Amino acid sequence: MNIFAEKYDSILNTDIFLVTPPFTQLNTPYPATAYIKGFLNTKNISSTQADLGIEVILALFSRKGLEELFFHAEELQDQAISSNAKRILALKNEYIKTIDVVIAFLQGNNPTLALQICQDDFLPEASRFTQLNELDKAFGSMGTQDKGKHLATLYLEDISDFIIECIDPNFGFSRYAERLGRSANSFDELYTALNQEYTYMDKILIEILERKIALIQPKLLLISIPFPGNLYAAFRCAQYVKQSYPYIKIAMGGGFANTELRSVSDKRVFEFFDYISLDDGELPIELIYNSIIKGGDFTLYKRTFLLENGEVVYKNDALRSDYKQFDVGTPDYSDLQLDQYISVIEIVNPMHRMWSDGRWNKLTMAHGCYWGKCTFCDISLDYIKVYEPVAAKLIVDRIEELTEKTGQNGFHFVDEAAPPALMREVAIEILRRNISVSWWTNIRFEKSFSRDLCILLKASGCIAVSGGLEVASDRLLKLIDKGVSVEQVAQVTRNFTEAGVLVHAYLMYGYPTQTIQETIDSLEMVRQLFEAGVLQSGFWHQFAMTAHSPVGMYPERFGVVKETKTIGTFANNDINYIDKTGIDHDQFSYGLKKSLFNFMHGICFDYKLQEWFDFKIPKVTIPSDFIAKALRDESLFNTKPSAKVIWLGGKPDIESFTKHKKGNSFEMTVLTFYDKKETFNIQTNKNEGEWLALILKKIAVSNTQVYTFQEIKANFESTMDNFELFWYSKPIHILRDFGLLVL
Repeated sequence: MNIFAEKYDSILNTDIFLVTPPFTQLNTPYPATAYIKGFLNTKNISSTQADLGIEVILALFSRKGLEELFFHAEELQDQAISSNAKRILALKNEYIKTIDVVIAFLQGNNPTLALQICQDDFLPEASRFTQLNELDKAFGSMGTQDKGKHLATLYLEDISDFIIECIDPNFGFSRYAERLGRSANSFDELYTALNQEYTYMDKILIEILERKIALIQPKLLLISIPFPGNLYAAFRCAQYVKQSYPYIKIAMGGGFANTELRSVSDKRVFEFFDYISLDDGELPIELIYNSIIKGGDFTLYKRTFLLENGEVVYKNDALRSDYKQFDVGTPDYSDLQLDQYISVIEIVNPMHRMWSDGRWNKLTMAHGCYWGKCTFCDISLDYIKVYEPVAAKLIVDRIEELTEKTGQNGFHFVDEAAPPALMREVAIEILRRNISVSWWTNIRFEKSFSRDLCILLKASGCIAVSGGLEVASDRLLKLIDKGVSVEQVAQVTRNFTEAGVLVHAYLMYGYPTQTIQETIDSLEMVRQLFEAGVLQSGFWHQFAMTAHSPVGMYPERFGVVKETKTIGTFANNDINYIDKTGIDHDQFSYGLKKSLFNFMHGICFDYKLQEWFDFKIPKVTIPSDFIAKALRDESLFNTKPSAKVIWLGGKPDIESFTKHKKGNSFEMTVLTFYDKKETFNIQTNKNEGEWLALILKKIAVSNTQVYTFQEIKANFESTMDNFELFWYSKPIHILRDFGLLVL
């Protein structure tokens, strides 16, 4: 037993220790280990998990952490540092004094501090605060809490800048030594770094890991590596455990391994890890665990690399199929310090703010992508191509279970693209159970997202969607095989926006064969979408070719030539390429992003696009009213017989009276409805009113049976005539505005 463990009253002796290495997010745990722990629970395999990233951040950004940090920096004072670093060092006592209360505020434990933070004399300020000229624009209509979070974030970023300059150039809040993980075809550079002395950050990380390993004493350490920015720290963790606890087996999985390490052959990697498993981790981990517990010469593995007779081998000899989504269990966030995560507001982008602000339980509606055709996407890999939806009732069961266990009712569905039909069923189930949740997800902007479906999703708690518009050019959207048009995107974003759901668009430039004209026309499309108010958030990224996408596999079809010819012995995903157009797409980056920043703030729509670039660009060829024309009202007179009809409102009060007109008497009915915001009435003849009251009760969302438009029509016509005349009359039109939905 390690002497260090004797400090503890008892040793946990947990079978498996699940670790996310630094760094991913500050505000919520990355869900991979919670997913695996949930599965292990179904197999009665004991496990413990930790997000080492947040633990390192909290150790560093504390009074004790900053005291040690500044002491270490002062020992290095013979090196030249910038005036900004000198300023921060001179104000070290102010940082040390305020750090604990600021962290507590960002953890939600000290909300009244916002009033002090928003004053000019509380936080020490360095270079990050020079961007405050934009603060009034961005936060003019927001409250003190949000402004306080943003100022506190700038304060942390100032300290981060100091760390990068004076202590560790690889530091970053959501990544560490990311450069070593990007396009690392060779293991040489990372291996060299790992054989150097611990960095300042390494020492903090290993001290935390050492305490945990000594307490947990696992048989198997599972390290999930979602991104390149987790790679170096993952290897450091594995290296320490190999050296200090050689009897503990170590396995790697996660997004980085799934995309980058599918052809790993460098034996040195297995000085750190015993196993590398690919794709869905449940069955591979179960088999690895069984091999450790049961031992023996004959062991079956699933999609697993290991070292055998001194050579790297890939084992995929288990005939068992992967577990279905029904059988993998509910993600389990226990052991994670959920109340310790910190919410920050880094940049004034509504959707990016959701990534960094607030605690979200992460779930999946469906494994893989139901579309699975986009040519820039890794559609050849299982995490995209193997599509398997989860039943709506099971999803909502998991929502209720996680809400109870975590105390949080916010959910981020981390789907590649959530299926519209399943989203509808989940929304209905949430409303049927009368539970309160907030949720958001990624979608495709497809025509299934009608006005009524968007209203239903909003009613169930959907607050935001993000989707790929990519290149706002119909020619390129066809080449991408996106399955949408710009006109269609405009209509769908309008439907979500009018329902009160925030819409974020992923935008792409530099796609193979994209011309300068298409880049400028795409920007004009984006300008019009923001001016029309149907987009609230967006982000431009430059096209990158990956080995597992159609563009990477068949570059000749897309007018590009691979520069990367050989397969590396370590990571293989990103591919360098030459676009035959010869266009330097990098030159557009600044102008695209600067214009978008202004459009998101609702300004500069009248600027000529040339003003965003310091080089000559062609004139726009898109009509100035293209999006406005696309947004003309859709007809409500094309209801399909199979469409589902649902009533979101409550039971009306019914009052009958006799109406006299020109000597004739008419029996009439008034139905009074109580919406959350207002009370309204509709008036019909007696028979239609009584029928309507009964049918609304039947089609209420709280009922388990769902009726189709055809069934409602048949019900009406069993006693009355002219259903279409009634359905498209003013009373029904009013109800359509208050929750009578046709889906």
